[in-house]
Amino acid sequence: MSKLHILIVDDHEVVRRGLRVLIESHPGWEVCAEATTGREAVEKAKKLKPDVVIMDIGMPELNGLDATRQILKAAPRTGVLILTVHESEQVVREVLEAGAQGYVLKSAAGRDLVNAIEALSRHEAFFTSSVAKILLKSYREKGPQEERSGDSSSLLSPREREIIQLLAEGKSNSEVADILFISPKTVETHRAHIMEKLNLHSITELVHYAIRNKIVEP
Repeated sequence: MSKLHILIVDDHEVVRRGLRVLIESHPGWEVCAEATTGREAVEKAKKLKPDVVIMDIGMPELNGLDATRQILKAAPRTGVLILTVHESEQVVREVLEAGAQGYVLKSAAGRDLVNAIEALSRHEAFFTSSVAKILLKSYREKGPQEERSGDSSSLLSPREREIIQLLAEGKSNSEVADILFISPKTVETHRAHIMEKLNLHSITELVHYAIRNKIVEP
C-alpha cells in the first residue's frame, strides 16, 4: 500500500514538531514537507501534491483560508484539514467556503487528529464535535440557503485579499510587488481599488478590516 503524504503548515515550530511525531508514529503515514507561511504552503502543495494538508488559519504572508483556496485550485484531490484555535460560526463558515474538508480544534487534536486524517485520506469530511454542533445549530436556525448580506469580503478577488494581508502585515508596495511578482504600480492600483470597494481611508482602517475578517491575526 502506498504511503499517505502529509504537508504540515504552521508558523510555530513546536506545533510542527508535535504534529510530525504524531504523524510519523502512524504506519503508512509520512510528512512530505513543512511550511511556515501560507505562500510557502501553496508552492509546496503545487509541487508535491500531498494527500492531506494540515493547515493553521493564522499564517503569515497568506492566511490559511486563502492558501486553502489556492491549494485546492492547483491540487483538487488534496484534502485540507484546518487545525486551529478558532471555533466561531463565522470562521467555520469561512473554512467551509474555502473548500477545506476537515476542521479540528488544537485543543482536541490529541483526540481527533488521527481520525480526521484517516477521514480525509478517504475523501470524507471530519469536524471536531463542537464545530459540528455549531454547523448543526446554524443550519437549524438560519437554513442552508441564507445569504450572507453585508459580507464585504465577498467583494474582493483572491489577489486583493493577498494584497490586503501583505499590506496589513506592514509590507511596502515594493515589497508586495516583489512577493507577488508584479509591479509596484499594479500594487498601488489594486490598493486604490480595495480602499474604494471597502470604503476605507487609511492603512490603519485597512489593518483593522484585515483583523476583523481574519485575513491576519492581531
